[in-house]
Amino acid sequence: MGELHELSLIGDIGATNARFALVDANGAISNARLYALNDFPSLADAIDSYLGEQDGPPRPAQAVLAVASPILGDRVTLTNHAWTFSIEDLQVHLRLKRLRVVNDFVANAYAIPYLEPDDRMQVGAGMPVPDAPIGLIGPGTGLGVSALIHTPNGPLPISGEGGHVTMAPATALESAVLELMRRRYDHVSAERLLSGQGLVNLYGALCEMAGAPAAPFRPAQITSPLIWEEDPRTRDATEMFCAMLGTIAGNLALTLGALGGIYVAGGIVPRLGEFFAQSRFRERFESRGRFRGYLAAIPTYVIVRPLPALLGTAALLRQR
Repeated sequence: MGELHELSLIGDIGATNARFALVDANGAISNARLYALNDFPSLADAIDSYLGEQDGPPRPAQAVLAVASPILGDRVTLTNHAWTFSIEDLQVHLRLKRLRVVNDFVANAYAIPYLEPDDRMQVGAGMPVPDAPIGLIGPGTGLGVSALIHTPNGPLPISGEGGHVTMAPATALESAVLELMRRRYDHVSAERLLSGQGLVNLYGALCEMAGAPAAPFRPAQITSPLIWEEDPRTRDATEMFCAMLGTIAGNLALTLGALGGIYVAGGIVPRLGEFFAQSRFRERFESRGRFRGYLAAIPTYVIVRPLPALLGTAALLRQR
């Protein structure tokens, strides 16, 4: 781990919003701001706007940016937005000595060791095994998935695209919903159902199966108790969302051997609060036949700290 000697820029760029902040030489995060991606033609323009709002010099000397996209080379294109950029060109444009770009869920995973007890809410039972692998999953505009592996040199985040695994049903009703989705999409991934648009897809499918018109609700409306009273199928969709998330989270735990726990991040689940804690998420997570006991011992947590990816990018600044 290195030390910071100059002002640094950190950023968390999702498919809907970008969040930027500054990190001083002591590692303190300040001046966090949120920007809508659709308000700017490019990432460079959004960062220029953010830096232009700061109180004069000095400019950041280095930056770590977490983006909702696989990082496969110099050219980065967001998975669920039109923004695209060259890492090298962006570094030159911002006059940075060092620029590191990582997947947004790598940054979220790297934040986990730095979370305080109040930054997470445990759902269900289970105790983490020290130094065991940890899994992370997060529904938002898309579905992020990553892992954190402990090594002699410290925690190592693992980047992946687990949000695009094939969604599997666990009940007859889920099978019917997925059959409808297969008529619409070539591939019904987990993200097609476990994301903001996924909530809309679930609600629409339940309405179609009931022969009822679907209202043009936004994802936040589908998860709103006020709307549940108006249209109970929005509550049904939210409940199915939680259960299906338990399926994918349990699959992730089994695949990784994530005895250190599974963490849930993203913009949707933390807003559900106690409803999520009482949902079928944990029941579905553990429902694995002969391996029920294995899953029952693994704790699941919701990250309730705002902007955990900024915490992770600030920690990544110190890596060399």
